[in-house]
Amino acid sequence: MADLSLDPTQLDRYSRHIIMDEIGPEGQAKLLDSSVLVIGAGGLGSPIIQYLAAAGIGTLGIADDDDVERSNLQRQIIHGDSDVGEPKVESARRYVERINPDIEVELHNVRVEPENVEELISTYDVVVDGSDNFRTRYLVNDACTLSGTPFSHGAIYKFEGQAITFPAEGDGPCYRCLFPEAPPEDEVADCATTGVLGVLPGTLGCIQATEAMKLVLDFGEVLDGRLLVYDAADMTFDEVPVQRNPECPVCGEDPITSIENVEYAAEGCRVSAD
Repeated sequence: MADLSLDPTQLDRYSRHIIMDEIGPEGQAKLLDSSVLVIGAGGLGSPIIQYLAAAGIGTLGIADDDDVERSNLQRQIIHGDSDVGEPKVESARRYVERINPDIEVELHNVRVEPENVEELISTYDVVVDGSDNFRTRYLVNDACTLSGTPFSHGAIYKFEGQAITFPAEGDGPCYRCLFPEAPPEDEVADCATTGVLGVLPGTLGCIQATEAMKLVLDFGEVLDGRLLVYDAADMTFDEVPVQRNPECPVCGEDPITSIENVEYAAEGCRVSAD
């Protein structure tokens, strides 16, 4: 960790962290010296970006290639009506700058693809996946798992959400152990056709931001091998244990060495034979 000292403004801004024995000035300095990439600046990405910026994550990368639409505003709370038509990453940057001038914001106005995912994640300590499609989720999982980059996954559907964390160490599973292949594209509904409760991504995004901070601080127990399932309609949380699959092609006993072996098509996102 860099030898960071907190100035008087930072001591004031982060005082509620600093007085905690579990964080203290050293932990806050670690947060300020960390870098986190948030993939997606939408429903999940909004609270993730909010709270990581407020907490003092020093370098915050934001990757999204969409523009703000008015239908986003019911749940994507870092964007406002005046941002409609603007790139989400630019709107997100302005929001972060209003919250915390300490933060260095790195914008990636791109869609995550096999050609850029490895370079995107290469300079970050932690990745938080707030994407809304299976193709990106598998790309993030495979690139992070192969590079040893810890990441948090979250997903939402109508009234339900899930979160799990992959710390990239130990004997825990990866996303492919949980979902070996993506479902057929025609079986996957999105919020444009099914709707989503506006506050739902706020709950799941806050959980993901919490997990990212714990990874940076190396404190507490993350959701490693535990899929947290939230039902907003019933207000229940359940945990589903997930174990590493020894035959997993990405984290198992005979893993691939490159995402070049993966066909990231609509049908399955399958790992092909060498």
